Amino acid sequence: MNYCLTDTIYALSSGAGKGGVAVIRVSGKEVRSILKEVAHLENPRPRYAYFKPLQNELNDTIDQALVLFFEAPHSFTGEDTVEFQIHGGMSVMNALFKRLGQFQNVRPAERGEFSRRAVINGKMDLTQAEGIMDLVDAQTDRQRRQALSQMQGNLGKLYESWRQDLVRIMAYCEAFIDFPEEEIPPEKEKEIQLKIQALIQEIDAHLNDNKRGQKLREGFQIALIGEPNVGKSSLMNALTQKETAIVTPIAGTTRDVIEAHLDVSGFPVILADTAGLHEGKGIIEKEGISRAVRRAAESDLILHMHSLADYPNIQNLPDSLQSIPRKIIWNKSDLFAQKTVTNGIQISAETGAGIDVIWTEIIDYLKAHFNESSAGVITRERYRVALSEARERLCTALKAPALELLAEDLRLAARAIGRITGRIETEELLDVIFRDFCIGK
Repeated sequence: MNYCLTDTIYALSSGAGKGGVAVIRVSGKEVRSILKEVAHLENPRPRYAYFKPLQNELNDTIDQALVLFFEAPHSFTGEDTVEFQIHGGMSVMNALFKRLGQFQNVRPAERGEFSRRAVINGKMDLTQAEGIMDLVDAQTDRQRRQALSQMQGNLGKLYESWRQDLVRIMAYCEAFIDFPEEEIPPEKEKEIQLKIQALIQEIDAHLNDNKRGQKLREGFQIALIGEPNVGKSSLMNALTQKETAIVTPIAGTTRDVIEAHLDVSGFPVILADTAGLHEGKGIIEKEGISRAVRRAAESDLILHMHSLADYPNIQNLPDSLQSIPRKIIWNKSDLFAQKTVTNGIQISAETGAGIDVIWTEIIDYLKAHFNESSAGVITRERYRVALSEARERLCTALKAPALELLAEDLRLAARAIGRITGRIETEELLDVIFRDFCIGK
């Protein structure tokens, strides 16, 4: 994707479609010319709200608008920026877009281009920009809080502090490399080794996070599994409180994975109903069972369902599912009221009895394994890959037979961490990151 940073860009920054108010953001060198021609504003006062008529090239009024000017570098992008708050009708927006497009070197913004310019102009680092995208996409309160923490720079500050530590150690090594006649004192060499070891320990602790940041961002996977006709689909409907899955007395009704996205005490949960586990007959049935096992193997938690009619016999699971945490669910308590279980949760998906216990167990599990941390957490796989690379370089540095090789390993480690925040970036990396942003951000 080719970006021209000298162009002035514009886009709708509020929600798409008809609304009471629409916000059109414009950023770049032509903002003052646009203000002069469209809103008849010369030398606008920064961060001051003007109520002005916006006019087209024929001096016909497009709309009455609230106009806010932000002077560089004190704006979101670091460039001169204006926001037009207009009425949210499509004809009004299209008329203003048409007028803006008539200016030379002014064009519609690409996806994420406002945030990209903010990164390039030093207004934020890449982790903060990605935090903005996560905040826009957040669907639960915990997702919102995690995204807000990242947007405020908590994660970027941690990574930058590690990079700065490496830069300081490198500078010390380079000083001795530049003056080879001076031998590095043994106590200083030991000090360098200890600092590298301490940094490795910090990175290890950061990586050993059970991927809770990524899972909070993407959603926790919970799979309903069990033999046919034990009530998985009925429980799916009871948990989602709607007819999510088809329920019939016929064994094997569910043949594919059925998903529901839920907000569970602020945790984003993706609940999956799956085909019954048994010796399937026919290609379609066998494929459904195969998908059920694969989905359960990718889950954070399994709800393993049984019928109380079979109590206390528990179905054996495939080897690939043995290590996945699970809760044993005994269904149909309305039909077998005389039975009381000692290993699991006794419910009736038909009457709703025991459903609240399932929710309590799920919430307790999520809080115990994936609760929030005051420190920044890894929210993307690219962070994990870069940190793992940095750790590997630091381990190699500890074994370096020469000071020059140690310094090179430290440089590569610092470079890997710098890629996370954008201290070291390439156009290809920026394209990958910002292509998923919405227009206007």
